[in-house]
Amino acid sequence: MIRYLRYLWLAVLAITLLTVALANRAPVTLRALPDDLAAFAGFGWQIDLPLYAVIFASILAGVLIGFVWEWFREHKYRAEMTTKSREVSKLERELAVMRDTKPEQRDDVLAILDQRKAG
Repeated sequence: MIRYLRYLWLAVLAITLLTVALANRAPVTLRALPDDLAAFAGFGWQIDLPLYAVIFASILAGVLIGFVWEWFREHKYRAEMTTKSREVSKLERELAVMRDTKPEQRDDVLAILDQRKAG
């Protein structure tokens, strides 16, 4: 059922994107600098693109900037998790060593009887 809902969602999204693209086919000019500043600097890069390409590229750039921002924001939590997991692994190794080297617990009465036999 979930798979069909996902296919339905993807179909609706595709139709929406196609509609936006068809409705915004007019070319627009993207300039690196405003005309006056470009004339002053001697750098006048520009490109003509369909409006839908500019819209989709802007959405994609926003999503990517958001992902990168969130990745940097969560860095401290990932670093803390790494430190804690190393600490847990170290403690588990120490516990395993202690279990291997520690003799079995014996009853106190048996320990006293063993001391009397030896002494």
